[in-house]
Amino acid sequence: MAETKPTAVSAAKSSTSVQPKKRGNSISWVAPLVCLIVGFILWRFVIGSDSNFTHPDPTGGFHPNQQGPKSGLSRMYQGGVIVPILLGALLTVLTFVIERFLTISKATGNGNIAEFIRKVQYHLANKNVDAAITECDKQKGSVGNVMKAGLRKYKEMITNGELDTEQKVLAIQKEVEEATSLELPMLEKNLVFLSTIASVATLMGLLGTVIGMITSFAALGEAGGGEAAQKLSEGISEALYNTALGIGTSAFSIIMYNIFTTKIDGITYGIDESGFTLTQSFASLYK
Repeated sequence: MAETKPTAVSAAKSSTSVQPKKRGNSISWVAPLVCLIVGFILWRFVIGSDSNFTHPDPTGGFHPNQQGPKSGLSRMYQGGVIVPILLGALLTVLTFVIERFLTISKATGNGNIAEFIRKVQYHLANKNVDAAITECDKQKGSVGNVMKAGLRKYKEMITNGELDTEQKVLAIQKEVEEATSLELPMLEKNLVFLSTIASVATLMGLLGTVIGMITSFAALGEAGGGEAAQKLSEGISEALYNTALGIGTSAFSIIMYNIFTTKIDGITYGIDESGFTLTQSFASLYK
């Protein structure tokens, strides 16, 4: 019986150096809860402090009826109970902006990605795989991690005498894909909070404004004369704080979401180019 070569399936089942990365994501549920609590504390005890009003409510409680705000900031307190929710949403956005900035900055690594890939291509063209791996260690980013995983398999396939060139290229490609599948989720994690708050914050702001308008027109029906017009104008002004806070939070969230997705797209492009570099280099040098 003629000897048969291992199929591409057997190459795909070869051992892999890629190991799953264990990363907890407790911040995804702790941060929003803590931010809502902090938002309420800011609204009730900082913005709504008795010292910020000329006629504070002596009864206190969850939502004291403070009157006579001394500043524009203290007027925000009278926007109602939607305000602390919006403050919590804003703090949540700030928290995840900082968290994503640190994570994506680390994933970007050191130096320019395009320059890093050119250096690896140069070393591979000279058949110096160890030097290429050293460049990955210097890069210290997601592109470097994926490239390093592929280079280890690349080096292993050079000495493999059981598979043909096409099967070896498939094995390298599979290694790169597995490494990519572990890196990309880490980059995109928690971005859903920014995209969700970008949509919800505006609606919450409008809800607070509508509630404030309902309250203002109800007060208008009970009063009369010039006092009624004054109460209405004050009520509308206070209600619009909800809209301003909601739109501001939404705009900030959208801007940061787009910035992060642009950075992630750049890293993803570098990862794709890394895989193409490895497979094309091996196919041309080790036929």
